[in-house]
Amino acid sequence: MTRKLATLIVIAALTLAAVSMAFAEGNARKGKYLYRKNCRSCHGVNASDLSPSSKTQAEWKKVMGSWQSLPCVKQWPAVTDEDRTDIFTYLHDYAKDSPTPAKCS
Repeated sequence: MTRKLATLIVIAALTLAAVSMAFAEGNARKGKYLYRKNCRSCHGVNASDLSPSSKTQAEWKKVMGSWQSLPCVKQWPAVTDEDRTDIFTYLHDYAKDSPTPAKCS
């Protein structure tokens, strides 16, 4: 009986962890829109110096992990934490070393 209960608790914990990780991820589609709206306006029409494929996934994690120190942070007053997560998800998911890198450069 105790073994069954322990197994059920472990299964429930793993299920909860998987579900919470799925919802913690941002929305790449919304992130692309927000990127174009908030980032591309400062980084040029062609976004030549900033695009998802300009960095690797690890580089995007590092950059967005310390977003408060970015030179353009003063331009982000209306960008919420959720919006930043969506932008990060877009940049990370389409980085140059991702399975589906962005075609623009």
